[in-house]
Order: sequence, then structure tokens, then C-alpha cells
Amino acid sequence: MKILMFPYDLVVSGTTINAIELAAALRNLHGLDVVLFATPGPMQALVREKGLRLLEAPEPRIYPSPARMCALREAVRSERPDLIHVWDWHQCLEAYYSVHLPMRIPMVVTDMSMTFMRLLPKYLPTTFGTPELADKARFVGRRPVGLLLPAVDIKANELGSVDREPFRRALGIRDSDIALVTVSRLDDCMKGESLFRTLEVVRTLARDLPLRFVIVGDGPARGDLTAQANDINFGLGRHVVDLTGALVDPRPAYAAADIIVGMGGSALRGMAFEKPVVVVGEKGFSAPLTPETAEWFYYHGIYGQGDGSEDNEALRETIRSLAERPESAQALGQFSHRFVVEHFDLEKISASFVTFCREAVAVSSLRILTSDAIRTAAVYFRERRFLQLRRGRVRNLPLRPRVS
Repeated sequence: MKILMFPYDLVVSGTTINAIELAAALRNLHGLDVVLFATPGPMQALVREKGLRLLEAPEPRIYPSPARMCALREAVRSERPDLIHVWDWHQCLEAYYSVHLPMRIPMVVTDMSMTFMRLLPKYLPTTFGTPELADKARFVGRRPVGLLLPAVDIKANELGSVDREPFRRALGIRDSDIALVTVSRLDDCMKGESLFRTLEVVRTLARDLPLRFVIVGDGPARGDLTAQANDINFGLGRHVVDLTGALVDPRPAYAAADIIVGMGGSALRGMAFEKPVVVVGEKGFSAPLTPETAEWFYYHGIYGQGDGSEDNEALRETIRSLAERPESAQALGQFSHRFVVEHFDLEKISASFVTFCREAVAVSSLRILTSDAIRTAAVYFRERRFLQLRRGRVRNLPLRPRVS
């Protein structure tokens, strides 16, 4: 089977890594012919490393992008795939109306967002990134529905796969220091809140503990984060916070960490490195991955929403406890590794996805629902301002949450 995979733009992000690693696994482990169609970006380095073939898509000016839709049609004509696999709603709309409906090419869409997207076509084979969202989709009558968890290449992201010392030495992190690491896209929305909150917690805890906080990533919030980091370093009279920028290969940062703070695939890769992980989210949410919380995180996703409290006490006390109790932190790191191996192993997840794709190809020609296409278009035009906001094109959200 030949798959044309249409992922998110090749920016440095967890979803992009997921797509590239899944494409390589489908080829290497299951013998599929996989070609990527994507807008170029820094993650082309990983595409080359994996030996994948890339068809460059035009840079979109608007969504849906007429230029990308035309280019996608040409790619389908030349490649003749058995299936198109798209990620995110932007790519879904472009492929659905330019290729799936008019050219009758079977299609699967993957939605890795943390909220239920009504916009997606109701009768298009769709995978979701959490069991909770998959159950919701089935409950409202969507079909067929699959589960595609954010998979982790366990072998590439295991303790000892990279040397931690060069990264620590480059930043001047001593053996006695406790390295707190976040690997994240520095977005204004969603992730920005937890980053600013963590900075304020570090400002408080670093007065008594030898903490170093390393933020790996880039994005629109970087300027404000840098300003806050500089203020913390100046106020404490020593270097505590570093922003490294984005790393195409962030594994040295995970290896160098003593504690990981993050969400989604980034947190999972930290778990693969046997690190204790504090999961953060929105509205003040934070909780460690423990035997008591693991089942909740598996079902709902490695993320959460709090009650909107501006008090950072839960995050502060979790980090303090892990920093002051290294034996407990080590035990949680070992548990985290077992959790990832059991549920998020790329090899297991790719095998399940192959079955879902084969079923999608087998049944896709049975019917093309015009009513579904009309419904999707109507939802898009009704909600397009909200969808632009989620994409970050509308920049009227506050960058910095108030902190106590």
C-alpha cells in the first residue's frame, strides 16, 4: 500500500515529529511506501535522517490554501497513492475538497488536538489522540473512528541513547544542580500560560534550591519569555533560566534533565528517558505522572485544564518535592518509562494504524456523502474566526498570565 502523508508544516513541534516518525515506522516495520507532502521547514533534517521522500508543498497564505490544493492534486496524479493521510483540520479541508471528493482517493484524517473538532467530516475515517475524544466521536455518531496515540520511538528516546553531559556543560549546569527542562513550541496560546507559570515557580524555588530551568523551543512567545527569564536571573543574582531556541533533535535536553515539565508528546518523550514528569496544561493545571494519575492521563491525554486559579501552589510543591527527594523522583522516572512502553510504543501503535488504513481503503469507495461535505463547509464558514484564533493567526490574547 502506498500512502501520501500530508502533515502539519515542517516546523519544530511534537505533532510534526509524530508524523515523521510514524511515516518511517510504516515503511520500516510494515513495508508500506510512504511519501510526505508538506511545506518545508526545519524538520526537513529529520525527514532526511529517516530517509523519507518529501514533496514540497507551497507556503499557505490562507486556510484552506488554493495553492496547496492545486499542488496536492498534482502530487496525487503523479504518485497515485492508495490512501492520503492528513493531520489537522487545515490539511483535512484542503485534501477533502481537492482530492478525496472529486478524485475518489481514500483518505484518513488524524486529529491530535485536545478538544473535539466539529468541523471534521462526520463520515471520514478519523483517528483521535486520546481514548476520551475517540469515545466522544463514536457517541455522536462519527465513523469509522480510530485511536492514534502520540507514539514515541522507545529505542531512539531511551536512557543512554545520547550523552547528557555535553548539553549540561554547554549551559554550565553543575552536577549538584537540579535541571528542570521544558521542550515546547513557544506559542502564545495554550502552552504559553504554563511556561510563564513555571518561570514564576522557579523564581520562588531557586532562592532555596539549586534549580536550573532550561526552555527548549521557539515561537511567538519567546520574546516575552526571555524578558521574564532575564528578570529572574537578575533578581536572583545568578544564572537560573536558559532559553536555547528550537532543537531539531531535543534528545540531549531530555537526557540532561532531572525533572521534565511539559504536555503531550514532549512529556511522553521525557518519560521514555526515565525522567519524572510534571504534566501542565491550561487554567492553572499541573499534576505529576504517578501510579495514581496514570490512568487519568492515559484516557484524557497528557494535558489538563484546571479551575482557573492563579495560585501556583500545586506546581510549586510538586517541583519542590521532586527536587528535594531524588530517590522518589528516580522511582517515578522508572514508572514513567514503563507507562510509555505499555501504551505509547511506536512499534505497537504503527501496527494498529496500518490495520485502520487498510480498512479505510477497503470501504472508502462505497459512498461519498455530499451532505457531509456541505455540513463541513457550513461549520467552517460559521466558525472560521474561532478556528483562526486556535491557529494563532488572531493575536489578541494576553501573553502573560497574572501570577500570585
